[in-house]
Amino acid sequence: MTVLIIGASGFLGTELVRQARAAGQATSATFNSHPGDPASATWHQLDLRDARRLDEVLDAVTPTAVINASSGDADWAVTADGSLRLTMAAASRGIRLVHVSSDAIFSGADVHYAETALPDPVTPYGAAKAASETAVRLLHPGAAVARTSLIIGDGGSAHERIVHELATGTREGALFTDDIRCPVHVADLAAALWELALSNATGVFHLAGPDAVSRFTLGVLVARRDGLDPALLPAGRREDSSLPGALDVRLDSHATQRQLSIRLRGVREFLFSGSHSAAPRRA
Repeated sequence: MTVLIIGASGFLGTELVRQARAAGQATSATFNSHPGDPASATWHQLDLRDARRLDEVLDAVTPTAVINASSGDADWAVTADGSLRLTMAAASRGIRLVHVSSDAIFSGADVHYAETALPDPVTPYGAAKAASETAVRLLHPGAAVARTSLIIGDGGSAHERIVHELATGTREGALFTDDIRCPVHVADLAAALWELALSNATGVFHLAGPDAVSRFTLGVLVARRDGLDPALLPAGRREDSSLPGALDVRLDSHATQRQLSIRLRGVREFLFSGSHSAAPRRA
């Protein structure tokens, strides 16, 4: 079985490749501008806006499954149209697809969101992600859509870098006390995505941690883990800013968790457990 990881040079994609190599899984990977370690996977340059190149990569790799971990942010041509293009190509070839989505597809009006919740985005990025979900679910019924939240690692995520920059005064801004999410560790998320990719599971899955925390509280926890003074972190409220976005979005992962053997840890556990690997599988 060969798996193709789209967006493998990103934060999540890098962890997907690392776990594949550790497990001896045959893996090919795509990058947009900078390839990863050539010893870790077979790398292919790919821009999801290029339909011809996408066909070339799929025909060269002939994967059994594809994990779409790409992130075009609010670029509709990549995040929405590119995902649509990939979905159509995978479906026509009979390739299993695991599509990574985001809690940004929700407005926060309902706060708690189960896998059955329908998207109601309030940002361009959320709208692009919601459109890509619709394409996957409509055109590739055998696919798995995996929604996730803030992805944290052992120092390498964007959220952790922001905490360090704010604490050291190299960045302006504030961490919002009213912006609530359910962070997940990148190793747990990648392990869960691999479990989905290697299964026949279909539909929507929520891969988020069980702890709902504000971005400010998350920053404090990261600062304490990394030996920074949490008092140096500036606090603010999204509600008082001009930034768009939902205030409180809590992905309910209970139904998904019952189907997975990998356990998704809460942020307080994985930041202070001293373990950098994915959580153990359930007995």
